[in-house]
Amino acid sequence: MKTLLAFYKFSLVFTVICLGLAAWYGWSASGTLVGVVEILWIVAILSVLEISLSFDNAVVNASVLKEMDEVWQRRFLTWGIAFAVFGMRIVFPLAIVAIAAGLGPIETIRLSLNQPEEYERIVSAAHVGIAGFGGAFLAMVGLKFFFDQDKDVHWIRDIERFLAKFAALPAAEIAILLLVLWGISSMLPADDALTFLVAGILGLVTFIAVEGINALLEIHEEKKRLAGAAVRSGLGGFLYLNVLDASFSFDGVIGAFALSNNMVVIALGLSIGAMFVRSMTIHLVKKGTLAQYKFLENGAFWAIIALGLIMLFSARFHIPETITGLIGATLIGLSLWWSIRVNRNEPSLAEGAQPPPA
Repeated sequence: MKTLLAFYKFSLVFTVICLGLAAWYGWSASGTLVGVVEILWIVAILSVLEISLSFDNAVVNASVLKEMDEVWQRRFLTWGIAFAVFGMRIVFPLAIVAIAAGLGPIETIRLSLNQPEEYERIVSAAHVGIAGFGGAFLAMVGLKFFFDQDKDVHWIRDIERFLAKFAALPAAEIAILLLVLWGISSMLPADDALTFLVAGILGLVTFIAVEGINALLEIHEEKKRLAGAAVRSGLGGFLYLNVLDASFSFDGVIGAFALSNNMVVIALGLSIGAMFVRSMTIHLVKKGTLAQYKFLENGAFWAIIALGLIMLFSARFHIPETITGLIGATLIGLSLWWSIRVNRNEPSLAEGAQPPPA
């Protein structure tokens, strides 16, 4: 128990601070105990929502983080906090409103505090572009994992082996994504279709750029290793993780408006959730959970593909956040259960094991 608390100590302290700020804000805004309780309740629900939507994020983060040294692991947990909490939960929604409404930073903050309904309307109106960018990036993350000829651990054996063999076709995953983007855009009005396509292509380009930077850094480090220098920066992985985290946070930020249109309340609730996701990531890495439950990583990447598709289709159809969270939790839960089952029966059969029927 003591060891477990060590991973979540900072998150628990951060939660207490945020709840304290929420109580102070609730009292300042309403002057009543009922108002304080309402604010605290919404903040708590938002934090749970963020954690439930982002557990697959923690598993994928861990799969990247386990390859980085402790220095960059700590930097992800510390420096990455500023980007995840301050950048995506506060600055990102404000930036959307500022660009869409043509306002300056101060005017945008005033709008969010004094006219929350208009602030919510502008952020929600930008959903098509956000869905295109975030959905495309997440879909590429998931597809890239399965379109890998060297991948030898298969959970859904027939499908995953087929995708691994299909990976011999260069850029197959990019072609699939572009076809999906085109198909969804054909369901949208002309203006929204253009916005969706441009945002989706930018999401694809961002993924390629981050992958390219990571590859260049790995080549640079390999040259230093061959020269006798022990170098392991982890910078590429750090950049990749922060872009990935940003893409995961899109649905949480937009979905938060279903509970509140108050910028302060949303920022506090989502920030608590983001902090726990980071703690879960470190926990998974330090405990070697991915190695112990070998199909857990597969389940997380299937969840990412599902989330990416849900975000893309949300440009046309309203999909409740509850469904999004349940799909991700179900896929991860099944992969975890199957890993435990294989471990108990005969570990040597793990690679060839089939998942339970749907």
